[in-house]
Amino acid sequence: MDRFQSDNRFSAIQQAIAYWEALRSDNGLPKRSDIDPRGIENILEYAFVLERIAPGLARMRVAGSHLSDLMGMEVRGMPITAFFTPAGRTALERTIESVFDDPAIVDLALTGERGIGRPPLDARMVLLPMESDLGEVSRIFGCLVAKGDIGRKTRRFDVRATQKRSLGQPTFATPAFNYGQTRKDPAHSIPGFAEASAPLAGAKPTKVPYLRVVSRDD
Repeated sequence: MDRFQSDNRFSAIQQAIAYWEALRSDNGLPKRSDIDPRGIENILEYAFVLERIAPGLARMRVAGSHLSDLMGMEVRGMPITAFFTPAGRTALERTIESVFDDPAIVDLALTGERGIGRPPLDARMVLLPMESDLGEVSRIFGCLVAKGDIGRKTRRFDVRATQKRSLGQPTFATPAFNYGQTRKDPAHSIPGFAEASAPLAGAKPTKVPYLRVVSRDD
């Protein structure tokens, strides 16, 4: 796969990958309960955790405020495909299956759907597999960062480029994407994303990033 030129706008993606790699033991997968909000304080607003609910489908159990801003509403409990156009959903469903089943790390370059009230918007998303506390590969730790004016309406994305590494290959080198290029195709651990990170109401931009936690036990 071609490598892309560096884009420093998405440093949160590299931070998410580095944190996930640091949690791995003997090249195994981190567990959901290993994720500590204090370890990702700088990227908390962009972070999320997905739960596998069906082939190709995963729902938001935890999501940072940036994701709610993109949708203009609360996003916990939503499928991750809600952030994508119909064409983007088809590609994403295949990607989600490979993250769980290979397992694999996937880094995606995204572009926002255009229209009235929807100005240009570039984004990156990384999907990192995790085990549930029962040892099943059924969770994803992810990070979604959009750069540009969100606009007045719900934003959905098309998949512009994808870079994948199946685990067992050499250590993942974070791909950098050139968005001017067109393509065809740890701190002490506490259970999950703790409520110790200050929760704030609503989906308005905030000075302090936060996460919302689904109340049902993992």
